[in-house]
Amino acid sequence: MRDYGHDLLLGTFLTPRADRPGDIVALAQLTEQVGLDLVTFQDHPYQPAFLDTWTLLSWVAARTERVRVAPNVLNIPLRMPSVVARAAASLDRLSGGRVELGLGAGGFQDAIAAMGGERLTPGQSVDALSEAIDVIRALWDTTERGGARVDGEHHRVRGAKRGPEPAHDISLWLGAYKPRMLRLVGTKGDGWLPSVPYLDSLDDLAEGNKRIDEAAQAAGRDPREIRRLLNVNGAFTASGGGFLQGPPEQWVEQLLPLVLEDGISAFILGADDPGTIEVFGHEVAPALREAVERERRDAGTQTGGVRSSRALSKRREGIDYDALPDALAGKAIEPGDVGFSSVRSTYVYRGSPGLVLQPETPDDVVAALAYAREQDVPLAIRSGGHGISGRSTNDGGIVIDLGRMNHVEVLDPETGRIRLGPGARWGEVARALAPHGLAMSSGDYGDVGVGGLATTGGIGFLGRRFGLTIDHVVAADVALADGRHVRADDDLLWAVRGAGANFGIVTALELEAYRLGDVVFSIHVFDATDAPALLERWGERVEAAPRELTSFLTLVPGRGATPPVGQAWSVYASDDADAAATALTDLAGAGKLLGRQARLVPYASVVPVHHNPHTGQARMVNHAGLVDHLTPEVSALLGDAVAAGDVPVVQVRAVGGAVNDVDPRATAYAHRTQNFSVNAGAAGGARDRLDALWEQVTPHLTGVYLSFESEPTPERLRLAFPGETLDRLRALKAVYDPGNVFDQNFPIAPAVTA
Repeated sequence: MRDYGHDLLLGTFLTPRADRPGDIVALAQLTEQVGLDLVTFQDHPYQPAFLDTWTLLSWVAARTERVRVAPNVLNIPLRMPSVVARAAASLDRLSGGRVELGLGAGGFQDAIAAMGGERLTPGQSVDALSEAIDVIRALWDTTERGGARVDGEHHRVRGAKRGPEPAHDISLWLGAYKPRMLRLVGTKGDGWLPSVPYLDSLDDLAEGNKRIDEAAQAAGRDPREIRRLLNVNGAFTASGGGFLQGPPEQWVEQLLPLVLEDGISAFILGADDPGTIEVFGHEVAPALREAVERERRDAGTQTGGVRSSRALSKRREGIDYDALPDALAGKAIEPGDVGFSSVRSTYVYRGSPGLVLQPETPDDVVAALAYAREQDVPLAIRSGGHGISGRSTNDGGIVIDLGRMNHVEVLDPETGRIRLGPGARWGEVARALAPHGLAMSSGDYGDVGVGGLATTGGIGFLGRRFGLTIDHVVAADVALADGRHVRADDDLLWAVRGAGANFGIVTALELEAYRLGDVVFSIHVFDATDAPALLERWGERVEAAPRELTSFLTLVPGRGATPPVGQAWSVYASDDADAAATALTDLAGAGKLLGRQARLVPYASVVPVHHNPHTGQARMVNHAGLVDHLTPEVSALLGDAVAAGDVPVVQVRAVGGAVNDVDPRATAYAHRTQNFSVNAGAAGGARDRLDALWEQVTPHLTGVYLSFESEPTPERLRLAFPGETLDRLRALKAVYDPGNVFDQNFPIAPAVTA
């Protein structure tokens, strides 16, 4: 006899009569209105007098806002488990995490066979349900790589693609009475869901719990993982009678021992009468909750959730999960958690970290960093996760994901002073600045995170007119390796602007945005059959263009009869349409045009935010560099590689202009003579060809922009931070991070002091 300490759930068990569909939906809505938690429906697909349960669940989920929905219980012999998995996950995502699954082995074999289902013995039915659970869980488990495989006798999947992942951890509650089914509950189920009319007596609950607990312990599970539910029937009467035959206070008196002594934590009322549901919700539910809370408090009962053995099995070596600070408990995602697939990877790299921490405040960041330092695993810091270098995830380590720190504040519209959280996306920044007539250059894609770009450089569509993003950073708040949270002094601010990933975790940045109205955004599509000539001519025209024009050129190889193509995306940072037309007409002369377009738009529409999920979809490596000019030699190397199909993509981004007005010593980004950033990416078998190309390109480089470089070699580090810049960074590293805690993103070794 025990109370397993689960939160109390109270709901209804409605008959899905086909002749009264509107009434059934109204009862489901009433369930929500009276404050109950759950509405369930029986599932008998062979019964023509009933609505299809899954269709009804979907309809009810759409017509309610808060209440959970569940089949009670789903007839697995007539419901293909792989389809159930997809349907349940889909409805869970659509409903905001309001789906649970009651599952049954199927008790009416003649009716099942008449519908085309497999006729099974009782033992086979249990085996089939066990296999169905494996199929459902395998398809929901997106933490595993490769297709899902379950080789059952009755249910199987052979390499099926995993997903979608549910919005929350959907529970699998099993309707069970016989010993084998009870053992299955203990071995694989999340809950036991019997009905009072099918029990010989309420004494059966204790025996059932005993069998479930023994099976759970034998399977290495904590019995508290398994919720105990009960379908009940009754009537409210003025005078007392039998079980649940009396006034509301009698119901509370009779249900309370089932919680405290038999571990029942969910009571689902079988009733199609609105009055009964109203009394259950308005009178019984609050009184029972209060009584349970009081008794548990007096008895010191352990309450709350317990991590499942499935989740615990996915924990990684080197991380003390039990030592996680309480302040971060609700902000941590482990590999076994629902939602892990949405935070494990970046745009480029499919990662598999052991723990993702999602701080919301600077204090959270300090706590997360202190905890991470005590673990024997790598540490990655993530802003938006779009970075081409792929440094913001790892395998088996900890990721501090700043995505929840996504505030954008306009502090002073007159001066353009703004304050940004590191997890904000630049598309959100552009959208927030637009009503004030302000803008900030920020790459070429709205999903890029603030923290990564604004601590590395910030080559963007407004760069030739306004400079790099870091050129407008005037203050930074930083969590340091030693646990301090500081406002950056002059030395630290200098380092943050170009090498910030090496010195701490930026928790906020202040910048001075500039006045900008509409801009002219254009796309030119060139025939790149002679790619070297196109690169040279495009480069010459960009350098000669007014500073208002910034252009990015992407080259891709031809396919079949389609020639290689060059696509130039350009922004003329002014609403002077005539001046823009002149500059863009000259740019169009760089090569044979296949198409072009231009339009006057707000800058925010050039970099809209998409909030695309990151699944490691790019799966590429990238090499990068900076050059003063697109010389014939550089153009030939890059252009010939595209023409030959050796690399799938080459991109050249214009810098120069206002970027080069800044003193090279003013920031840790010292590259103030170059006019172009060049980079190339490849995946799979093209990797070797990319490496070979870059060996030839490297002698022509005068710098490296680290956001586009995947390989953190010492040679590339010296190109990124030339001469005195690297010396100063190493000296400052010895001050701010002498233990080299931040060593995963092009690490700078601290200077050795006497």
